[in-house]
Order: sequence, then C-alpha cells, then structure tokens
Amino acid sequence: MSGHFTMEERAWHAWIEAAAPETASERQREAYETSVWPNSPYFRLLAWHPASLAARTRLDRAIFLTRGGLPRGDRELAATVASRVNGCELCASVHARFTATFSKDEATVLRLLQQGPEADFADRAGAIVSAVAALTRSPSAFGAHHVRALRDVGLDDADISDVIQATAFFAWANRLMLSLGSPAAPGAADEDALGDQRANDAIAAER
Repeated sequence: MSGHFTMEERAWHAWIEAAAPETASERQREAYETSVWPNSPYFRLLAWHPASLAARTRLDRAIFLTRGGLPRGDRELAATVASRVNGCELCASVHARFTATFSKDEATVLRLLQQGPEADFADRAGAIVSAVAALTRSPSAFGAHHVRALRDVGLDDADISDVIQATAFFAWANRLMLSLGSPAAPGAADEDALGDQRANDAIAAER
C-alpha cells in the first residue's frame, strides 16, 4: 500500500505490455479509444479484453456522470476515500482534484489525503468518509449506524445507494489497478496519459 497521496498529477506504469495501435485489434482499439482515458496505459492494458473494458467504461460513466441524485462532489469524495484506503495513488490524486472542483472544499480533500479517513471532518463529509472507509475495508463493517449517520446529514435512500455504488466501483477498480502496475512520478513518456487527466480536469472545471 502506498503512503504518497497528493492532488498533483501521478502517472501509472503497467507491468505487462498494454495494447497499442500497432498491436491491438480493431475492437481493442475501439474499447480504449472510447474509454475514460484513451491514452492511459491502464485502459490500454484492459483493452486486451475489450468487452470487459467497454462494460467498465459504461459503468463508470453511469455512476459518476449521471445527472440527478447525489451531488458529483460527494460521489468523487467516495472515490477518493476508497482510493486512499486502498493505497491507490493515481486514483486518489485524480478523484481528489475532482472532489475539490465539485465541492469547492479543498481543505477537506487535503486533510483526507494527508491524515486519512480517521481525521476530523464536518458532519456531511464525516458521515460519507466513515461509511465509505468501512465499506472499502470490508463490506461487513458497513452497518446500520453508517446508514443512520448518512440520513442524519440529509442523504435519502437514493443518495445512499449512490454512495455505495461509487465506493463499490472504486474498491474494485483500485485493487485491479494495484495488481497490474504501479504509480510513478510523471515523466516525459507519460505526457499523452497526463493529457487525458488534464482534459478531464478541464471539463470538470467548466461545469
């Protein structure tokens, strides 16, 4: 598990060869080109099984880009907490930036990254952080008291379902990423992948 968490850009390097324009089939190229980050070695690695990547992309967008329901900032907070608990540097950095953008609360994000989910947070953020951390560590640790705490800060059942879905998605996605490669400080070879991050950051900032 990593101990380096930051809102700054992070790179990720695959341990095995990822699909590339010269090695991928047409279906594999389509899968990574329509993914969240077409130039990411992670998504290009997943493209070796294009049906799985396509399903992942649809699920990601359905959970995080849907309109209505839990505010986007809270969904991104859930993703950040799960990534922080699992030790996934890249996902933590990406979703920390999204959380700060959508919630306008960079101080809470920095406290989470630096001190972990055990830190003190305001009521709404604290209830979400506590629930997500428990669910990420072990589903059986998530209990009725977490649901009550979420309701007490204004979340209804549909909102709580959104918290659970965002958490479950990243509890799985982090572990997959951590088993296929490792985070790294960005270098010249990572510019295309970083370009995907910057493009998504820019889109978020415009909303």
